[in-house]
Amino acid sequence: MLFVKYRQLIYCNLNKLQAIMISIKNVYHHIHGNTILNDINLDIPDRSITALIGPNGAGKSTLFSLIARLQSLQQGSIHIDELDVNHSNSTAIAQKLAILAQENNIHSRITVRDLLMFGRYPHNHGRVQLKDQQIVDQALQCFELTQLQHRYLSALSGGQRQRALVAMIFCQQTKHIILDEPLNNLDMYHARELMRLLRRLTTEQGLSTIIVVHDINMAAGYADHIVAMNNGQIIMQGSPEQIITTKNIKSIFNLDAKVITQHGKPLVIHHL
Repeated sequence: MLFVKYRQLIYCNLNKLQAIMISIKNVYHHIHGNTILNDINLDIPDRSITALIGPNGAGKSTLFSLIARLQSLQQGSIHIDELDVNHSNSTAIAQKLAILAQENNIHSRITVRDLLMFGRYPHNHGRVQLKDQQIVDQALQCFELTQLQHRYLSALSGGQRQRALVAMIFCQQTKHIILDEPLNNLDMYHARELMRLLRRLTTEQGLSTIIVVHDINMAAGYADHIVAMNNGQIIMQGSPEQIITTKNIKSIFNLDAKVITQHGKPLVIHHL
């Protein structure tokens, strides 16, 4: 297996967890007079994986950017636990929410280990302690990056770089994680292993994990909750079994596809 069994928890004991939630209320977003998001209301379940799916231009990445505060909220409210995203300072949010965007400005002349240490900055503000080193060591092992830790990002393949970026997010040690297309640049094997790892860490550590994903079968296979978007609106949400049906795939993607059940999970056959 690509990723070794990760038994040492990075985060606090689950018995000490408080209820956690991302709540989105009456969110609208416009660009040059065009409506990109139209009255979005959504509560993200805690201790679970939520997958945002939908065709290109549905509004998934815009919603991601508003939750992550990469864009300013125009109308409505977003709360991460008790924090109002629009009125909380960046440090407080960074201690609650870790994000991986499709595009990032991280310099390629940095080692993998230093990249992962960036994930600790909201907690140590650059004053690295033994705990930070231990968390980075655990993440290097978890994501099978130990042998690559002293290599520059510029010397990595696209898939290795993507794994390193996801590992950095976990080093931030937050209870909410949001990933925009985390499977980019990964082949089928590495994509499956990453999803297995996200599934395991979400369960073991009580995380609230949100993924924006185009691979509908990855969403069906690993998510607890699926939110389908189209034309800037949430058109349906529910469990994979509720959402991934032939009728719904037609409604969401305007695609005729067969849906079968494999190992108790819906599987979309759409390549033929």
